Amino acid sequence: MNDEDLLQAGYRYALSLRTRADDADDLVQEAWYRLHRHGGRAGSKAHLFTTIRNIYVDRWRRDQLIAFEPLETVDEPADSRSAIDDVRHDARALARLLDSLRAAEREALFLNVVEGYTAQEIGDLTGRPRGTVLSLIHRAKRKLRQGLAAGPVQPSLEAGKRKGSAS
Repeated sequence: MNDEDLLQAGYRYALSLRTRADDADDLVQEAWYRLHRHGGRAGSKAHLFTTIRNIYVDRWRRDQLIAFEPLETVDEPADSRSAIDDVRHDARALARLLDSLRAAEREALFLNVVEGYTAQEIGDLTGRPRGTVLSLIHRAKRKLRQGLAAGPVQPSLEAGKRKGSAS
């Protein structure tokens, strides 16, 4: 796997942990820097994923001690949207639905559905038992099915701000 493919896989994985693209970019950039800091190489996808996950957990722990607040929040008015705006609105609604999952559920679902890892491989990669991984995937899929069936998705807190969502 070349570096570009490895970075893309790392970005998709980071995006499964942090739903904001900027946060995912930061995770991948820091992981890439750490792996190459002393002239080394990133190695395998598992090595990059482990580094990204460790940085994510470190930041989650830091955020539990220090409260960061955004400088501004931008909300677009919902009136008079075109067809393109409707698609963007649906994408945001789906993003909020995915954001409503716990980080561990999002991570397990991503590794299983997008990356194609088995439950055992995910367990080995994340340090969780296979049964726990299967439960996380099942719960994530059930929540997504219920959310899609319920209609409009309500905004939720960032999964990293919830208690106990680091693992």
